[in-house]
Amino acid sequence: MKMGEAYIQGKQIFVERSLEIGIILIGALLIFDLVSKLISGTVTGLTLALFLKDGIVIGLIIGLAGIGLSMTYSILNFANFAHGDYLTAGAFAGWVTTYLIAGFGRIPAGDLFLVGVTGGADAGSVGASAVATPMAVLAGFVVAVLFGVGLSLAIDRIVYRPMRGQNAIALLIASIGVALALRYIFAIVFGTSRTGVTGGTLPTYTVPVINLIISAHELVLVIIVLSMMGGVHVLLQRTKLGKAMRAMADNPDLARVTGIQTERVIRATWIIGGGLTAAAGYLVVLETGTISFDYGWTLLLLIFAAVILGGIGSVYGAVLGGLTIGIASTLSLIWLPSEFTYAAAFGVMIIILVIRPSGLFSGVTTA
Repeated sequence: MKMGEAYIQGKQIFVERSLEIGIILIGALLIFDLVSKLISGTVTGLTLALFLKDGIVIGLIIGLAGIGLSMTYSILNFANFAHGDYLTAGAFAGWVTTYLIAGFGRIPAGDLFLVGVTGGADAGSVGASAVATPMAVLAGFVVAVLFGVGLSLAIDRIVYRPMRGQNAIALLIASIGVALALRYIFAIVFGTSRTGVTGGTLPTYTVPVINLIISAHELVLVIIVLSMMGGVHVLLQRTKLGKAMRAMADNPDLARVTGIQTERVIRATWIIGGGLTAAAGYLVVLETGTISFDYGWTLLLLIFAAVILGGIGSVYGAVLGGLTIGIASTLSLIWLPSEFTYAAAFGVMIIILVIRPSGLFSGVTTA
């Protein structure tokens, strides 16, 4: 009798959770295959470490930009499709500044302003890098953040604030219009080709035992991103403004009743979100060495995927989601051609959401 009951329960679990069981089996097979490749030498430990390093770098960038998108959604309750173009705007504003400082007196300012699109300014002649021109890079980073803040506040004042009483669909459509307008302004001014911007030889650092090489720009990126994420944590958990933001994310109506100045919180949300996203744009160009008018649009879907995967409205979820997406996209190169890395990342997102529909942080709406 007991064996019969156990059989029935086991069959019921298998039927009800057949998809989850299938996903677990596929994951186990991939892990087994990876171990086999490592043992046979088809994939070396160095190759695996390199994929993990690249995935972490990409994931940190996606997570940093995802924090701003997650905060915007949780407090303003709409998906901002212009978010990726804020990233592009920060990248161009920052690198125009970097070029103007790094090439001052050597190359015409007009050529420097176009960041190597035309004229005599290019990656080789300007030689901009965190090592060769540290002050120019620092100034560019600061300008990128400030420009992202100013742009997000200006667009909120012109477009979103007059529509504050509209539903989320209307705001979403407006954000698509803003995204298209910004993207084609960049295309008109800076062209549509992907341009190299960083130059010179970078120092590298080798991790002992596995001989993994890390470039100076990768190290700078990781340090800055982790510092900014830590700053957001302190802001949200330890300051009066952070508590007000968390209260408004949890229950906007109750926040208004208790006397929280909602417009002030919304303004702070745009400042933080715009600044972080613009910083992510500048840093991703620093790491990859190239810039393009559609950089933000290319990353936008991955940023959305990270936010959804982590749990919409959760800042920590956006970071964890970004790391998951980044690592999944690079590790997939072990089995798939490079053209399918984004497909693999979205596949991982779908699989996790099937098992945990509310995201890794279970839809937590505060930090």
